Amino acid sequence: MIDFLPVNSVDGRDAIVPAVGGSCLNIAVGMARLGAPAGFVGGISTDLFGRMIADHASASEVDLQYATRSEHQTTLAFVRSVAGEPQYAFYDEGTATRNWFYRRGSIPFDQIEALHVGSTTLANDKGAAQALAMLEDARRSATISFDPNCRPKLVKDKVRYIAQMDAFAAVADIVRMSDVDFEFLYGGGDYAGMAKSLIEAGAGLVVVTRGIKGALAWHKEAGLVEVEAPTVNVVDTIGAGDSFQAALLFALRAIGRIGAESLAHADSEELRRVLTFASDCAAFTCGRAGADPPRQGDVAAGLSRLLPVRADELQHKAGR
Repeated sequence: MIDFLPVNSVDGRDAIVPAVGGSCLNIAVGMARLGAPAGFVGGISTDLFGRMIADHASASEVDLQYATRSEHQTTLAFVRSVAGEPQYAFYDEGTATRNWFYRRGSIPFDQIEALHVGSTTLANDKGAAQALAMLEDARRSATISFDPNCRPKLVKDKVRYIAQMDAFAAVADIVRMSDVDFEFLYGGGDYAGMAKSLIEAGAGLVVVTRGIKGALAWHKEAGLVEVEAPTVNVVDTIGAGDSFQAALLFALRAIGRIGAESLAHADSEELRRVLTFASDCAAFTCGRAGADPPRQGDVAAGLSRLLPVRADELQHKAGR
């Protein structure tokens, strides 16, 4: 989608600027910028804004071979910050995203390590059904990652929506959600109880991000792991959760724990390094406007803590 971000014009009036966004695309871009091979599956328009999206993805080397291009218009979102949280007004009827459908057998999941799903596509019945059909094919060989990234303005039947999000969580190996998402879906703050239920159902890792309060994660063997959020001068929080998710998947892959079986054997020290790196990447994104995830060089210190040996090798190659 295209996010229209609030800015001040030179004469002091309120203005807006278009920026490429969309949670799953942001995650693909974030992973690719960190150095993992990543692609995007979904509908992208051939209109002016769709070309902006495709160019943005290609500039970060995100593979679009499994994206569906169509003449349907691009989803638009107008953003305003309320109490530190971005609020959205969506224009999403008859769009390329809404008209995307999954063709069985169209993606070689035996060649793909992980598939991430979430956000606005799942807020309508058609999108949710298509995504679930894709997961049925993918889960036989790929790790499934899920972040509801709830958009209440798009939810017309909350009870049905919650049931659909529960269905996605039930088939996921990795479940992450913000505390705001948790509040919308389940109310209260019994994160541990929900995590226990998901792990008993088969999830390998459950993460709740809490903004400046840091992140909590639960793992069947490692138990509870908690990390603090880095201190940062916040410009806005748009895309912070997506950067966290991208870095989480990148980091798990980098330490050899992205596969569901391998993830089951992760220990608390490994998970702490992974979550700390993801938090570093989210904090970096908060330090600049819009959904603009970091590249390797932007988070070199965090990468060295995640992968001390590999980071030294990368720096040596860069010096050469």
